[in-house]
Amino acid sequence: MTEKRAVVVEREFAYPPEKLWRALTQPHLIEDWLMKNDFKPDVGHRFNLRGDWGGALDCEVLEVEPPHTLAYTWNFAHEDAAYQLESTVTFTLTPTSAGTHLRMEQSGFRPDQKQAFGGAHAGWKQFFDKLDNVLPRA
Repeated sequence: MTEKRAVVVEREFAYPPEKLWRALTQPHLIEDWLMKNDFKPDVGHRFNLRGDWGGALDCEVLEVEPPHTLAYTWNFAHEDAAYQLESTVTFTLTPTSAGTHLRMEQSGFRPDQKQAFGGAHAGWKQFFDKLDNVLPRA
């Protein structure tokens, strides 16, 4: 079996976990920081994330534990196997004295997916910057 790699991005937010939870689970807020979607926080719900680049991710909710843990698949089908991605994104929210520590782990990158791995690492940091701007109205 091939070893899989994971991207982990962590950040402190000056908001309570409940506010972050809303931004992670309400479709109109998800659209503002991540992508257009038809998300519902129900285990087993299948949904799509649609990017400005014209592509779509096929996802399925795996875990919902408000306001602590949210996990879903993050799969990208492509005719070129090098670009296909089957991964899982897990958000873990931990209350802190100043707000919330958010940890995002996207696991499932094959060793030959260096470009996707690097893109995810940079992309999640940008998504978190956008998330920070969405939180005041979450």
